[in-house]
Amino acid sequence: MTPEGKVKAKVKATLDKLGAYYFMPTTGGYGRSGIPDIIGCHNGVFFALECKANGGKTTALQDRELKRIKDAGGVVLVVNESNVASVPALLGVMERS
Repeated sequence: MTPEGKVKAKVKATLDKLGAYYFMPTTGGYGRSGIPDIIGCHNGVFFALECKANGGKTTALQDRELKRIKDAGGVVLVVNESNVASVPALLGVMERS
């Protein structure tokens, strides 16, 4: 498993434990570029998670999509090895939004 795959697996396990609805969109060349890795809803709040590993940075296309989601009222998070354990707390913040 890739380092980013390990981050995604931890995030998915956390979301499953919390009972969040989520999916991982695959564009396969047919969708819009830059779509976040995980899209979901928890306690009525729409969220988008972009997973990175090894100090990876978001691309300009990813930044554009994350901004569009945030501007539409969704919550966006960039998750990596150093903050993956904080996802439940971040979702708690989303519940109070």
